[in-house]
Amino acid sequence: MIGMVDIEFIKKKHFQEGWSIRHLAKVLAINRITVRKVLAATEIPRYRLSVEKPAPIMGPMKGLIEQWLKEDANRPRKQRHTARRIYRRLVEEHQFPGSESSVRKCVQKLRGEGAEVFIPLEAEAGKMGQVDWGTADALIAGVETTLHLFVLRLRHSGVAFARAYRNEVMECFLDGHREAFEWLGGIPRTLVYDNLKSAVTRILTGPDREESTQMSALRAHYLFDSAFCRPGKGNEKGSVENGVGYIRRNALVPLPEVRTLEELNSQLLEWCRRDKEGRKNWTEESQALSPLPNVPFPCCRTRLLKVSPQLLISEGTNRYSVPWGYQGKKVVCHVFPERVEIADRDHVIASHARLEGKHGLQIDIRHYLPVLERKPRAITGMASFRTLPAVFIRVRDHLVSSLRREGWKEMVTILLLLQTYPMKSVETALAKSEAAGSIRADTVRQFLLLESAPPVPLPALLPDRLQDIVVPLNTPDHFDALLSVGGLR
Repeated sequence: MIGMVDIEFIKKKHFQEGWSIRHLAKVLAINRITVRKVLAATEIPRYRLSVEKPAPIMGPMKGLIEQWLKEDANRPRKQRHTARRIYRRLVEEHQFPGSESSVRKCVQKLRGEGAEVFIPLEAEAGKMGQVDWGTADALIAGVETTLHLFVLRLRHSGVAFARAYRNEVMECFLDGHREAFEWLGGIPRTLVYDNLKSAVTRILTGPDREESTQMSALRAHYLFDSAFCRPGKGNEKGSVENGVGYIRRNALVPLPEVRTLEELNSQLLEWCRRDKEGRKNWTEESQALSPLPNVPFPCCRTRLLKVSPQLLISEGTNRYSVPWGYQGKKVVCHVFPERVEIADRDHVIASHARLEGKHGLQIDIRHYLPVLERKPRAITGMASFRTLPAVFIRVRDHLVSSLRREGWKEMVTILLLLQTYPMKSVETALAKSEAAGSIRADTVRQFLLLESAPPVPLPALLPDRLQDIVVPLNTPDHFDALLSVGGLR
């Protein structure tokens, strides 16, 4: 049997260079009849699989193994035959003399013949998008940090939006949708999910899912439908590439080095913008997206909490301060991805940067100022002083050591300035007072007044008739002359 290389050689030499059949047969040492068959063949030459080798030991068992595998299709997934179990049954029940590796190869081949077939999926412009969560690493302020990527990718154009978060909690899930819709300028009619915990409370029979309350509210606000893949069947989302993997390989290699999470998200948005410009179907899809609502969705988790006697609320394991006067009362806590807002009904009474990690304490010292007026000695041990700039601690220690009881009151008076002026301004005024060697509340207040309203020189007010009079400047000689006239010299 001649090979593909010989077939190519015969045809090229005969049709291009005019070699005779006799000469070709002589050069290749084959029969002239074989050469004629090659030249007469009209079908495209192709490689043929080698003839299957006889398997005297494995062959008789192949039908039995195939039967067992077919029966497995109707049994629980975790109670089906493995290749090792098949081998042991063959040995125990049929005295099989072959090796386990032979059985493994046979099982692998039989299972491959029945492998699941995937159908390529397409979508109309503006009709469908997919949502994914995934992880990626970045260097933030010099520390390698594992972040969570929210990715929404449109199926028709392939345009992707990505945003990094500290975790995958519900408020981040909601915020990712809002940011994506606003960046895209519209909303796809259906979003496909891979049974994310943020979206699904419970997987029911077939395609049905019990969605979370926040997920239902999000869909009602933006008017899109949701669809869910079968468990373990993420391929049903239909995109050519996994959204998170696409972003991770293309936008986050090499490992990004940034100062803050906000800087990283700015870089991600810029990358998404450049990627969008290269998508030929984006213009068509952007025009097919549903319009945005007039009011954005509030992307937060809301809880009703009671304020402790220490003016603190507990959100998870972290605690946040509340203004004086709300102790013992219930307030509404809105937890956003990057901040925590505390409200009395619809009125926001406090806002804090959200704490990462566990057992943290976030205190705004202004919340305790009315208490400090009545209990000034508390400034020596209160926890919130640790969060103030260093100049506050130095001034407190100086005043307490030099003035004793009056020093506590003086420090409280300085802190009360925070009710009127920003923290940075008071810090600057304190530093100037310290440098001037006059650390008192009045001195700090004067520096603040100068900073907020510097003195403006006023023009001299003269009557109109005196405006043109010029008074000459005298020298000491003129005064000597006057003394001589008066007889004083």
